[in-house]
Amino acid sequence: MPKPMPKPTPKHAPNADLLFSGSDWNFKTLSRAYDAIEALAVEELNLDTYPVQMEIISSEQMLDAYSSVGMPLMYRHWSFGKHFLHQELMYRKGGRGLAYEIVINSNPCVVYLMEENTMALQALVTAHAALGHNHFFKNNYLFQQWTDAGAILGYLDFAKGFITRCEERHGVAAVEAILDAAHALMEQGVFRYRRPPKLSSEKQREGVRERLEYEERTYNDLWRTLPPSKGGDRPDDAKDGTPERKKALNLPEENLLYFLEKNSLILEPWQREILRIVRVIAQYFYPQRQTQVMNEGCATFVHYTLMNALFDRGRISEGAMLEILRNHSNVVFQPGYDDPRFSGINPYALGLDMMQDIQRISTEPTPEDRDWFPEFAGNGNWREVLLDAWANYRDESFIRQYLSPTLIRKWRMFVLSDAANESFYKVASIHNERGYENIRTALAHSYDIGANRSDIQVVDVDLLGDRHLRLQHKVNDGIVLEPNSRDATLRHIRSLWGYEVSLEGIDARTGNRIYECSTRQVGG
Repeated sequence: MPKPMPKPTPKHAPNADLLFSGSDWNFKTLSRAYDAIEALAVEELNLDTYPVQMEIISSEQMLDAYSSVGMPLMYRHWSFGKHFLHQELMYRKGGRGLAYEIVINSNPCVVYLMEENTMALQALVTAHAALGHNHFFKNNYLFQQWTDAGAILGYLDFAKGFITRCEERHGVAAVEAILDAAHALMEQGVFRYRRPPKLSSEKQREGVRERLEYEERTYNDLWRTLPPSKGGDRPDDAKDGTPERKKALNLPEENLLYFLEKNSLILEPWQREILRIVRVIAQYFYPQRQTQVMNEGCATFVHYTLMNALFDRGRISEGAMLEILRNHSNVVFQPGYDDPRFSGINPYALGLDMMQDIQRISTEPTPEDRDWFPEFAGNGNWREVLLDAWANYRDESFIRQYLSPTLIRKWRMFVLSDAANESFYKVASIHNERGYENIRTALAHSYDIGANRSDIQVVDVDLLGDRHLRLQHKVNDGIVLEPNSRDATLRHIRSLWGYEVSLEGIDARTGNRIYECSTRQVGG
């Protein structure tokens, strides 16, 4: 008599040791889930993270975090309150949901979780933020070179206290005027090519406080009564000294806030320090703007992989997994171009697809994949490939290196040529050998913020003459600045500089002048 066939072991064992049951949670459950997810992250993905500090906040506190760009200990400014009211109105009307979490690039890594989240959602965002984002922050070269995770929280504490003392001493209106002007220049207040210095230690910040207090006590305002020199009063050889003058001032200078902080003749010490605070915060966010697809893709890939691994091991119930998958689907949803909800490419969706595609190419490559990615196609070591990509690439270079023809077809990508002198669009690249290269290059270029951000630099100023500050805008593809915002920003620069400011638009390809405007013309 034949023996009966053994019953197959279910992939998910219903009687396994579940991490949680039901939607309710407490701190003990959160801790238990974090420990299990962290251990699995090291085992399955070899993640390397900062220590984690998890904070539970309400929906109103989450809205408040939105308004202050997600940073703890942020200084006060009216624009944050305006943003809070807008976000709150949208949330109450049901027009916009809230983020499930906010994560801070710091050491320890601070993760805010909403108290309204269910336990399944808390597990999901723990894997996403406390491990995925955390690993990316710690290991990506841009964050290592351009931010100081160990000092940012201490610096923000110093900045908030300093601005509060300035409001008490000089008045809220005076401080807001400086912050308004500095915020208007945040886009032009970062170093793109020169690495900024590390943030100061607590001892050094205490020295800054003492130095500023001394400078304010000894600050002499008599020089303001001196009339500015007129251009006609300068000797003829002043123009001949232009190269030496530019060299002494390290011109051209791309970081406008840095230049104004160091060279403005009208700013008092406390005003210079506020410019520096805004500049440091702008620099802190610069790597995040260059890695949105990679950062969100990494975190989404991590949470998807870990949640599925926990389910396979019987640590998450089927009901919890269904809820996790529903929330995951909401995160990676990509509306079509003709959908009213369409606002561009979803970085979560593109990043996840590219990373799962790397996993596929490493394990099950097609002949096409072997032609395009001979370095890793079929090597089976997708973890090593992903860890290397997360550490050494930004969005532009990641897409240029790893976007495959398979994904281009899946996303139905093509390139449109939009010439200003033509009344129609032209499909320039489609799904063929040359088209794949062009599509990948065009998409990568769209994520290069250095190429897409307005290139405005300080090119000349005679501090011993008329003190006229000359800026230059290199115009690419004929795209000039919007006049109203351009003129308003020039007025802000004038308020920080104290003298005439002019802006010249130069064609980046030919060097021809396209336009010129100054604060004398716009009423600055």
